[in-house]
Amino acid sequence: MSSNVGLSTPRGSGTSGYVQRNLSNLRPREQFTPYPTSELKHRQRQPNAEILEHDRLRQIEVIVFELRDKLEDEGAEEEEIEQQTEALRRKLLKEGEEGTKDGGAMGRKGLKVHQVHDLAKAKIEESERLRRALGIREDYEEGGHWKKAEERLRDGVEVKREGEEKRERY
Repeated sequence: MSSNVGLSTPRGSGTSGYVQRNLSNLRPREQFTPYPTSELKHRQRQPNAEILEHDRLRQIEVIVFELRDKLEDEGAEEEEIEQQTEALRRKLLKEGEEGTKDGGAMGRKGLKVHQVHDLAKAKIEESERLRRALGIREDYEEGGHWKKAEERLRDGVEVKREGEEKRERY
């Protein structure tokens, strides 16, 4: 026998005296959350404005290049090609700045899966429209109603206890 563990002698016990650990013994868990609860709140993915602007300019350049290619196939002069492409570029840039372009108003349905930032922007706009349509405040916090109800209940219990303590004193 070692370390004063188990029986002092196995004689008469009907066992070999071999000591095993009790695997069915459950240790109490520590009273902490393994993850921060503040991170459980839903956060809307914010689109990167630089990437959105880059994609918009890239789309404009694609349209301008298509016009340039078409004019070159028709055999137009280089000066005329430059003038027309520059005019189209200015027009598209102006439309893009004003927001009258159809690409901004098409919503999430016309976007591809890889256009993550465009999808995020469209989702934010959709959520904002829905929030305004349903009359939800901007400072609304999910589950806030239950927190307020718990606080009112807790305050009511505390007031009741204080009232009982005052009665006991007199």
